[in-house]
Amino acid sequence: MNKPLTAPLDPALADRLLDLLSTDDLFRERFQRDHLAALRSIGYDAPTPGQMTACGEVSPAVAMEPFRDCKVRDLVSKEVVKAAREEIRTMLLRGLNQTVPNLDVVTADSRWVRR
Repeated sequence: MNKPLTAPLDPALADRLLDLLSTDDLFRERFQRDHLAALRSIGYDAPTPGQMTACGEVSPAVAMEPFRDCKVRDLVSKEVVKAAREEIRTMLLRGLNQTVPNLDVVTADSRWVRR
């Protein structure tokens, strides 16, 4: 069984992130422009390598910023975040295994979860 690449996100932080993505236009704009800065603005700190739950060795870059690949070009609507809240929350709370929530607007050739 594969272990998650990153430590799970704190439940309170995951809830705060989802609350803001589903209600706050200014935060949504900040998240789309610089997702890491937006995450840090609500209290996110990247886990230290000792907190990582990876199988085997984790590179320092991955350990420092597990959300580095969660870039959003065209953020989905607040309603879509609300509708998918529990699915996104579940992903964040169990840790990310090279799978981050895809919060871009869905196109014909995109899927909810990047692989």
